[in-house]
Amino acid sequence: MASNYLISLAIFNGFLFVFLILISSTTAATANQTLSCSQTPYPELCSSMTATSSNSGNAQTSLRELSLRATLARAQLVHQLASTADLAGLDPPALAAWADCLELCQDTVVKLNRSLLPECSHEDSQTWLSATMANQHTCRNGFLELNSSAHLPSSPFYSHNITSAISNLLAINKAAAAAADTRGGGGRSRKLLSSEFPAWVSAADRRLLQSAGSVKADVVVAKDGSGNYKTIAEAVAAAKQRSGSSRFVIHVKAGVYNEYVEITVKNLMIVGDGMGSTIVTGNRNIVDGSTTFQSATFAVVGDGFIARDITFENTAGPQKQQAVALRSGSDLSVFYRCEIKGYQDTLYVYSQRQFYRNCDVYGTVDFIFGDAAVVLQNCNIYCLKPSSGQKNTVTAQGRSDPNENTGISVHNSVVAAAGDLAGVKSYLGRPWKQYSRTVFMKTSIGSLIDPAGWLEWSGDFALSTLYYGEYMNSGAGAATSGRVKWPGYHIITSASEAEKFTVGSFLSGDSWIPSTGVPYTSGL
Repeated sequence: MASNYLISLAIFNGFLFVFLILISSTTAATANQTLSCSQTPYPELCSSMTATSSNSGNAQTSLRELSLRATLARAQLVHQLASTADLAGLDPPALAAWADCLELCQDTVVKLNRSLLPECSHEDSQTWLSATMANQHTCRNGFLELNSSAHLPSSPFYSHNITSAISNLLAINKAAAAAADTRGGGGRSRKLLSSEFPAWVSAADRRLLQSAGSVKADVVVAKDGSGNYKTIAEAVAAAKQRSGSSRFVIHVKAGVYNEYVEITVKNLMIVGDGMGSTIVTGNRNIVDGSTTFQSATFAVVGDGFIARDITFENTAGPQKQQAVALRSGSDLSVFYRCEIKGYQDTLYVYSQRQFYRNCDVYGTVDFIFGDAAVVLQNCNIYCLKPSSGQKNTVTAQGRSDPNENTGISVHNSVVAAAGDLAGVKSYLGRPWKQYSRTVFMKTSIGSLIDPAGWLEWSGDFALSTLYYGEYMNSGAGAATSGRVKWPGYHIITSASEAEKFTVGSFLSGDSWIPSTGVPYTSGL
């Protein structure tokens, strides 16, 4: 690294603090008490970061704002140091991972800023803070998975305690939300709707999604030249030039589009001519030098994204290991009648609130994974034949902090084999991170699933801290008598417990999905 970077880093090292042992997260039981740094997972770091303020107002409110501002300043410093560092000595894997980290660090800055807005609810803030936690781990994973020489504690992405500061924020914001609920001033009442889509989907978007024929598109993509553009990327670039923030609809006609697409604009809708007819395809993978994050054929960052009647695929094959077909970090995003095809790591439900309805997902190892708050409803989940010696795992949820509001909920769906899986053991999931959370509810589970149901990640890692649940499933693989006996595994018998993982409760979907027009079931 360049000397100016080392000097900057050395100066900042004077502000580093000792990590303390993780303590219990703040719960609703303590919400009506005055929250102090002593109740956060890293109390000394919390105290040090907020010590310069003389604010003596409401303890919970002021502590939340002080911690947000202090964490934001630290994240901005990290981005500045990383942006100006001399990277001449880094190998190609390190450069690839570094690029991911810069993008993710910038996203963290944006989400911390959004959490400071006066109109930001505690629920929104918890979603965005959970996403910043995912950013931290994704940054580090890139260096690890590519065996990069830059995987060093001295890099700016590692050395400023951002992860611990975000963990403190998650605890503080959760306690502030509980206190607001107790006072009756901060809760959100979600009216359950009889529509098949959650409420955050507007009436106009609902019509777009439910229309039987072709929709009125702003631009048309066609490989044969009959549209406005021949590639999806060109149409997305045009969407960036539009004025206002209204829904922009791109119709992609039938055809195979061999291109890599990233959606950064908000309120974009992609409409194809049907699964298997409109196909976006690629083959990036980790073996050939991509990070998992950047291997996605189709990636979505802009909030409010909708996709309908389209196939996203990664054709790298099982031997190429991690190879993502679709990655979504879009808040309040909806995928309706979409097909997502790949092998390992097919569908990367990266972060924030997502809803999948009437979709088909194919894969082998950890093929629905990530740290979003996501519900897959009325979907078909198909296991393919993996590489020799591999086991199939449907999910690998990445919740790393107990206060994150994330998890994977599979509701009223089907888990089945696609082809011959003779000799292949298949499982519903395994714990990628310490507080991994996944539930299967009212789903048909085929005989391909091993009687144990779930697979360890490594020894007893996370078996006591995860939350895996099954509720009223059916099919030859749904019997729970032979399931794992882990402390974190639950056979859910209470409808009220299962209700926590429905679209209405888990995603607050009644407030945003109806506007998209996608059908959905709010409750069980």
